[in-house]
Amino acid sequence: MTHATTEAALGAVIENIGTAHFIEAMIDYLRQLADFGGCFLVMIEDSRRIHHVYDNVRNDRRIPVIDRYFDGAYLLDPFFVYCQAFSPTDVLRLDDVAPDRFHQSTYFETYYSTLRLSDELAIFIDLGQRRNLFWSLGRMLDEPVFDAANVAILKRNMPVLRALCLRHFSRQPISPFPSQSEAPDIDGAMTEFAANLTGREREIAALILKGHSTGSIALTTGITAGTVKIHRKNLYRKLGISSQGELYHLFLHKTARLIRGA
Repeated sequence: MTHATTEAALGAVIENIGTAHFIEAMIDYLRQLADFGGCFLVMIEDSRRIHHVYDNVRNDRRIPVIDRYFDGAYLLDPFFVYCQAFSPTDVLRLDDVAPDRFHQSTYFETYYSTLRLSDELAIFIDLGQRRNLFWSLGRMLDEPVFDAANVAILKRNMPVLRALCLRHFSRQPISPFPSQSEAPDIDGAMTEFAANLTGREREIAALILKGHSTGSIALTTGITAGTVKIHRKNLYRKLGISSQGELYHLFLHKTARLIRGA
């Protein structure tokens, strides 16, 4: 479904509200506003339960990209973390929400870099009734990053995008997607796999996993950088690990088991 003009694409979206072709029509309309390759759409309910709605990931890439995301990697996704905290209706690039050391984090190195994106942009839509849509639009490595003009045109069209999504998804039940077991938040997951840590140590471990530097953790928690380093040393010792990589794999292994109900 590809249309020659923005107006024709918008007309197709309106015609397909409430049908199985709505998302396909929305993607065509969004591409008229700011071109992209990858698209991933989830519904976040009650700030924690996450439902898969759509993706255009190739079948041979589903395990490392989609399955791994829903096995717990989403808990470290800067966009998911932002949506949980603010339930926004907004358009944001990855750099707008990512922690200062995100690109040096194990999450980035072992998961995000495998997505082969040059940039990612999120469209957040608060649907009310404690439901939020998260549209992830990705540009691949051989494509330019999203620029200020791309963001600006999507922001200008946000009232239209929100109205379209509200009208379509208001026709769906409150839980319109395959149910998922109650997913842990990152603090709950940390408590499960790191019960021997103090509350402060678990908080710092979560911030390390998300990609915060020592300085950023200090600002976030209101303690000194030196104290952060002491807590990090202690939590590594208690968990029997020596690196962020080991912390990440422990976290992801335990979280995947919690999500699967193991």
